[in-house]
Amino acid sequence: MMLVDGFSYRRVPEKKAGAKVANFLNNITYEYWFNRIMEIACNAYEWSNLPDTVDERFLEIGLFSKGEMVYFNDEELGNLCLTVAVAGQFNMYQIPTQRRAYGVNGYQKQLNENDSVLIYNNYLRIPTAYIADIYARRLADIDRTIEVNVQAQKTPVLLYGSEEMRLTLKNAYEQFAGNAPVIVADKDFDLKNIGVYKTDAPQVFTPLYELKKEIWSECLSVLGIENTISKKERLLSGEISANLGSVYAQRYTGLNARRQAADEINAMFGTNISVDYRQNTAPITLDGVTTTTEDYEDEVDRKVQKGGSFGG
Repeated sequence: MMLVDGFSYRRVPEKKAGAKVANFLNNITYEYWFNRIMEIACNAYEWSNLPDTVDERFLEIGLFSKGEMVYFNDEELGNLCLTVAVAGQFNMYQIPTQRRAYGVNGYQKQLNENDSVLIYNNYLRIPTAYIADIYARRLADIDRTIEVNVQAQKTPVLLYGSEEMRLTLKNAYEQFAGNAPVIVADKDFDLKNIGVYKTDAPQVFTPLYELKKEIWSECLSVLGIENTISKKERLLSGEISANLGSVYAQRYTGLNARRQAADEINAMFGTNISVDYRQNTAPITLDGVTTTTEDYEDEVDRKVQKGGSFGG
């Protein structure tokens, strides 16, 4: 059976089912991972004091997908933040002086650098969707490989014997396939007259599962998310500190761009908008001292302001 229109299923002809089902499973596994990464990325930042006319969800989805959004004031609708198409000349800092805001409902408004502020996803002005695509492909490929390998463990057992023994062999295999602890056979069942051949497949899903955890951990770190996924049972405090430092360094790539935009918006429109990263307050222990990732991030923030290093 295959989902064909998002709501209904139909049976696939047996001759075509294999490839179609495989492609279908490949696609939905990729979509699962991409959407999971997108959901995490779009919930990573917390905006405060946004006007009621500005949708935080739409803002973050736009930054994730497009890499830039535009904030402006509409005389009738109030302050808005919409997707943007840039055009025209650039100023000395390579910021486009002309930009057009638009909505999916047909709304459009021509803007410039004096009546709007561009919000960038990061200093490179590129969307997070590129990162999501890379890791979704890797994770989906591993997941599908694991599924195939698990299925391959159900390798067929070839039983061969005389035609007269066909039914006896079939009954014996059904008991074997049904996980029967004891296979019951007729007293005339002669093991000398049957043969058994097993097409065993190598078991590789365990190391693949560990690899998936490592790649997922790497993905979370790239998104600036604290994570404790590791093959090591216990990490040294220096390793934890270095790992968190790397996570927070990555986190600031998006946070600083948003904070800069918030400052410009406040200056232009008299608002009091701020943005921060949603923090995890779970306790961690470094060198025997229990603290929280929020406390650790505050320390990182102070070091960033002073130009210090993350890990020290």
